[in-house]
Amino acid sequence: MDLLNTLVDKGLRRELPTREEALAVLATSDDDVVDVVAAAGKVRRHWFGRRVKLNYLVNLKSGLCPEDCSYCSQRLGSKAGILKYTWLKPEEASKAAAAGLAGGAKRVCLVASGRGPTDRDVDRVSDTIKAIKDGNENVEVCACLGLLNDGQAERLREAGADAYNHNLNTSEGTYGDITTTHTYADRVDTVQKAHAAGLSACSGLIAGMGESDEDLVDVVYALRALDPDSVPVNFLIPFEGTPLAKEWNLTPQRCLRILAMVRFVCPDVEVRIAGGREVHLRTMQPLALHLANSIFLGDYLTSEGQAGKADLDMIADAGFEVEGASEVTLPEHRVPEGGSCGSHEGGGGCGSASTPVAASGSASVETPAEARTDLVAVRRRGAGTDLAPNA
Repeated sequence: MDLLNTLVDKGLRRELPTREEALAVLATSDDDVVDVVAAAGKVRRHWFGRRVKLNYLVNLKSGLCPEDCSYCSQRLGSKAGILKYTWLKPEEASKAAAAGLAGGAKRVCLVASGRGPTDRDVDRVSDTIKAIKDGNENVEVCACLGLLNDGQAERLREAGADAYNHNLNTSEGTYGDITTTHTYADRVDTVQKAHAAGLSACSGLIAGMGESDEDLVDVVYALRALDPDSVPVNFLIPFEGTPLAKEWNLTPQRCLRILAMVRFVCPDVEVRIAGGREVHLRTMQPLALHLANSIFLGDYLTSEGQAGKADLDMIADAGFEVEGASEVTLPEHRVPEGGSCGSHEGGGGCGSASTPVAASGSASVETPAEARTDLVAVRRRGAGTDLAPNA
């Protein structure tokens, strides 16, 4: 169709689609979903070939969060039966990271619940970064610690962090419907602090919270304006015990259209399939690899993912290959002079410079065949437990 040909041409030129074109991708029918995937796949392969980057999460501090984000199982007042523990010691975190690295991950994402780190917390994470990097020369480390105060991004960079993650999650217009304890502007400010410190900025979204097509386009365009190097696309995991437990709004086809829209708007950026892919994409996960060039290996922060070996088999069976530690993730024009983002082959820094979400406009109405609550499994292994991690 003419729309898809236009979007492919724009993606190969890194030209921003119009909002109408982005909305049109989300409005395509299930009959056209394979055509949409094929078109966005051309853009993905142009910039990233058939490589898939593996990332591995280590939850440094689980639960006990004072923030009220409606989607989060670690939120204030959450009744979800998740693991709850305070800070892992550096050696514990390093041991957890080693499992993911042995499974083929090239980036370790260190995450801690809470509003944001204290200076003492930054010291703890700095020690953890050192412990991980001492034993793994080429590993990338991304920190995700919440809202940053002045100077903290610089301290993390000095400690060896390569990237910082802080997601926008949803559109500015509906942000207040999911969180009241901080603002959308607070999140933008933290992403900008990471950029300014020379960290590779990682910022994405959560789909499936009851948002409209317009909301999805709004947040993806806002992300493009912030220019992160990686954009994680999460699909809401409706945990029992959270305000959004009943929000089962996604079908596999809807997820594929969302990923395709993100790829067309952010053609040369690392697009990562993050939390919820097993729950909502299910058997159609391999098709999503034609849109995204990055996934998380194994488990997530508080939920289980599919077996690490199944991830690796899926990548191979779909005709893709795991990105090696010496390979540069991003296209050459996005790699800062004197360094690289996605491998460190040349050294140097990375970076360039209880209520569902209210709909702000019309939305495509889709009814999943059923709410697959059986696919939401609380993590009971890995970091914070005595059981081996899934990697």
